[in-house]
Amino acid sequence: MTRFSLLDLVPVREGGTVGEALTSAADLAAHAEMLGYHRYWVAEHHGMAGIASAATAVVLAHVGQATSTIRIGAGGIMLPNHAPLLIAEQFGTLDALFPGRVDLGLGRAPGSDQRVAQAIRRTLAGGPDQFPRDVMELQAYFAGDDQLGIQATPGADAQVPLWILGSSLYGAQLAAALGLPYAFASHFAPAALDDAIAIYRREFRPSAQLKYPYVMAGYNVFAADDAAQAHLLASSMQQAFVRLRAGNPGKLLPPVPGYYDSLPVQAQAMLADVLSVSAIGDQKDVERGIAAFLRRTQADELILTGQIFDADARKRSFAIAMAAAQAIATRELA
Repeated sequence: MTRFSLLDLVPVREGGTVGEALTSAADLAAHAEMLGYHRYWVAEHHGMAGIASAATAVVLAHVGQATSTIRIGAGGIMLPNHAPLLIAEQFGTLDALFPGRVDLGLGRAPGSDQRVAQAIRRTLAGGPDQFPRDVMELQAYFAGDDQLGIQATPGADAQVPLWILGSSLYGAQLAAALGLPYAFASHFAPAALDDAIAIYRREFRPSAQLKYPYVMAGYNVFAADDAAQAHLLASSMQQAFVRLRAGNPGKLLPPVPGYYDSLPVQAQAMLADVLSVSAIGDQKDVERGIAAFLRRTQADELILTGQIFDADARKRSFAIAMAAAQAIATRELA
């Protein structure tokens, strides 16, 4: 049966504060746990006024205290920004605090631009080819490999499953070669989705962590009790993408009636592309969208996301999405 999880970008609202965003994140995670979501993940982004999850491990410690059973994790940590030892220590600490609940998704993008990479003071001299070596070094720290000459404390022997994240074929190939679960960022970069999944499943080699390929795919949901309200809620995220593409990112803006229809054709086409893996509407609309996406991908797990300005409306959206997921599961079992 397909699992359903939740990805939260910890959005900072226009007129709001980082503290409010973090409070809302903990509240949303507890809500997701109550609804039956399998995981709650946050992602590392830097230098963005509208995203409060830059210190990802700290945010997860905050969320872990607000929950008790749901898995928590990074979707993901941008490993080129960090020494693998430090990530082993951070997530080893989280595993000690919340045993059996912590995931670590790894990406090779910097999570921002070169200015941020320089500010982080990590050398990128190794280029993209350094990423597989860093992943394997991280695995060795978690395994307590004596050949490293240093033990990660906390970290050694921590039970933290690693994931490879991606939006291209590269991540699929690496996840398959290392025998790790693979999460595809189809919620904002869907172009290579089908090819990436096919390559991952075809080339997968079993590992100590995973015997069979396991695919998670990102999916946007903007759900409300009626379709018109759902389309209104979606306009906040649409505004965020338009501003990002224009080089002017900022805090999450309130919804605007008729926003999509007011845009020039080029902007509409951009949004139709980047947000093509989405369901917007009431529960029946979301059911149809998710069911079609599952038929297309045969994903083992969907990780749902959707930046919505009002915290209560966002919680309601994810509640409707879980009701849709349960309805789909009921039909599958019938």
